[in-house]
Amino acid sequence: MAVKVAINGFGRIGRCVARIILERNDIELVAINDTTDIELTKYLF
Repeated sequence: MAVKVAINGFGRIGRCVARIILERNDIELVAINDTTDIELTKYLF
């Protein structure tokens, strides 16, 4: 069973954590909380 994780803030550290989570099978990224526009967030990731 995967641990569900949400990220609060998608700056440099949040993006690094998201990349690590997506490489692992035992952690599930369920949400990202950030004030930035979604298009910019997708571009930076």
